Amino acid sequence: MATYVVLVSFTDQGVRNLKDTTKRADAASEMAKKFGVTVKDIYWTLGSYDEVVILEAPDDASVAAFLASLGALGNVRTQTLRAFSQAEMNGILAKLG
Repeated sequence: MATYVVLVSFTDQGVRNLKDTTKRADAASEMAKKFGVTVKDIYWTLGSYDEVVILEAPDDASVAAFLASLGALGNVRTQTLRAFSQAEMNGILAKLG
């Protein structure tokens, strides 16, 4: 399974409904399962982003479909980073020759 770091920003709608953010997180975790995506961790943060979410998924398409469906609800915008473990990075480096 691949790991993804998702940087989340609340939309105006998401801020207006801030009291529901943990309920929305639970619902998003359940929604993710329908796409074969697992929500490993969710952190609410200070600074430029409102949340950082760690996902595991079989492929980029599964994550893209999940996040598109999540975004369509209107509460968040996301930026996604594919993350590599140390073992995965060693495999990448080995291919350099």
